[in-house]
Amino acid sequence: MADEELEALRQQRLAELQAKHGDSSGDPSQQEAKQREAEIRNTILAQVLDQAARARLSNLALVKPDKAKAVENYLIQMARFGQLAGKVSEQGLIEILEKVSQQTEKKTTVKNEYSNLLCWPTFWALA
Repeated sequence: MADEELEALRQQRLAELQAKHGDSSGDPSQQEAKQREAEIRNTILAQVLDQAARARLSNLALVKPDKAKAVENYLIQMARFGQLAGKVSEQGLIEILEKVSQQTEKKTTVKNEYSNLLCWPTFWALA
């Protein structure tokens, strides 16, 4: 896919999400600022990602927008601090996705509150 097609898909999805969540603010200056920010983000991402990596990130944005945003922020931060040697390949993006997934992984704990109530002596006395 060409960069223009990816950008068109991204803008279309953004418009759909804004319409769905009612994020359309009436202030034109705020909309203009958001548009400029989106253009800057896309420019930076176009400079640091190769074509396959951009396609993968766009697909991720359609499925998991929060995770895609976290990866974009991570890439932009790395680019601003000069931590990227060249363009990030698709394999490099996969490694970054794994890092971000590990950092944002939700820890689930299950607490069994009935274990104390059903201790063996009490259980056998009730039986």
